[in-house]
Amino acid sequence: MSAHTAPAPHSLADPAVGAVLADIAASAEHDEDVVRQAYATAAGWAEQPTPLQAAELCARAALPVAPEVGRFLYQLVRAVRPALVVEFGTSFGASTVHLAAALRDNGTGLVIGSELHPGKAARARANLERAGLAEYAEIRVGDALEQLADLPGPIDVLLLDGWKELYLPVLRTLEPALRDGAAVVSDNLPMLPPEFLEHVRGSAAGYLSQPLALGEGVELSLRTA
Repeated sequence: MSAHTAPAPHSLADPAVGAVLADIAASAEHDEDVVRQAYATAAGWAEQPTPLQAAELCARAALPVAPEVGRFLYQLVRAVRPALVVEFGTSFGASTVHLAAALRDNGTGLVIGSELHPGKAARARANLERAGLAEYAEIRVGDALEQLADLPGPIDVLLLDGWKELYLPVLRTLEPALRDGAAVVSDNLPMLPPEFLEHVRGSAAGYLSQPLALGEGVELSLRTA
């Protein structure tokens, strides 16, 4: 690049991407009310809701990553230049938009997201289309343990941002597909089950892991074996 050539703007500065992220953020303004009502409804049930029932109760909740977590995901993908990014818990697609934006700027790669609720998956696809990022993302609908069992290659970056009780089962399912040096980003650190943190922070599972002060807290784990 010559001294007189301006650098190309990054995709997070794209007005279409910004508009989609702003719309998701606006939808999230009512998330606390939706989640509170979901808990109140489920409290009257004789048994704990199934994952599908819980997803239906929270169908109107956007539950996006915090903006600084989204920027971190974008930066991570730009730096790592992954061929395959996998996401557990797509919701309305805020994190997926950040990941796909980075892949577009890299010029290569695919993010495969998973979402249990069909309505949320449809909304995420629409958001990716509006942002001009659809070709870099695939959203699979259904149980992540089933939908992510068949992947087109080794995982370079894994984002865990769905139901916290499933972080460890999903991670263990995907561990054989994690390449050496893969990055695992686990959002909502204060909510993570102790057994999950014991797994990624222990010496036997093959990770180098530490918390990051982003959003409500993120655990960044590097696959070392």
